[in-house]
Amino acid sequence: MTRPQILVPDNAGVHNASDYSARLEKHKTYRDLSTIIVCPTRGMIPARIVQNWQGLMRPMNQQVIGPLFMEGMEVGEAYNQVLKMILENPELAKFKYILTLEEDNAPPPDGLLKLYESIDEYDAIGALYWTKGEGGQPMCYGDPNVMPINFIPQIPQPDTVTPCNGLGMGFTLFRLEMFKDKRFTYGEWFKTIQEVVPGQGARSYTQDLWFFQKAREFGYKFACDSRVKVGHYDSQTQIMW
Repeated sequence: MTRPQILVPDNAGVHNASDYSARLEKHKTYRDLSTIIVCPTRGMIPARIVQNWQGLMRPMNQQVIGPLFMEGMEVGEAYNQVLKMILENPELAKFKYILTLEEDNAPPPDGLLKLYESIDEYDAIGALYWTKGEGGQPMCYGDPNVMPINFIPQIPQPDTVTPCNGLGMGFTLFRLEMFKDKRFTYGEWFKTIQEVVPGQGARSYTQDLWFFQKAREFGYKFACDSRVKVGHYDSQTQIMW
C-alpha cells in the first residue's frame, strides 16, 4: 500500500540526475572489458570458495568466460599451458584481460569491477590479500621507487591503489597483451625455482614472483588495489585469513 502523497511530475530518474558520465568513465563499462578467468586447481575446491565465486559480478553484456580450470599441474606450468592455449586460439587471443583466480581465495562481489577501474594505468592490478596464519603479510611486494628491484612486503595504503613490484595471483587482472611480448620466452612466463647457484647460494622463486621480476625488468607496471579485500581460506582449519 502506498503512503499518502501529492504526486508532482519528476520522471528523469536518479541516474539521469547524477553525474553519470564521470561514473561510467570511472567504471569503464562502456569499453571492451573482455576477460578470461583462469584457475589452477588440484581438483578439490572448498564449497565455501565455490559459493563465494557464484556471487562475483561481471560487467554487463561483456565477454567474460571462465573460470577455465587447469587441473593436476604444477602451478607455474598450469599458467603457462592455459596462456599458450589462449594465445593460440584466434578468438580467445582477441580478449583484453586475464583474471587469475586461485582455489583458496574469496573475492568480494564487486572485486572484478573495481580492478577494471585502474587497469589503464597498470599492466596488472591485484586485490589485497594476506599470507595465511598468524602474522600474515600483505601480498603487495616491493616499492618501485627503491632499487635494486625487491619483493619486500609493503604496507598497502588503505582503500587506494599502491604501486608495487609484484603481487599474489589469487585475484589479479592482467593485460593479455603483455604475454605477447617477445622479450619473454614463449610458454615460459611462469617458473617455480628452487636451486643452488654456485658462488651465489640458494635461489628460490614462486611462479608469480619469477614472472613479476622479468616483467619489471621489461618496464611493466603493477599495483595493489586495497579496496578489493580478498579472503585467503585455509581449508584445514576452516579459517579465512
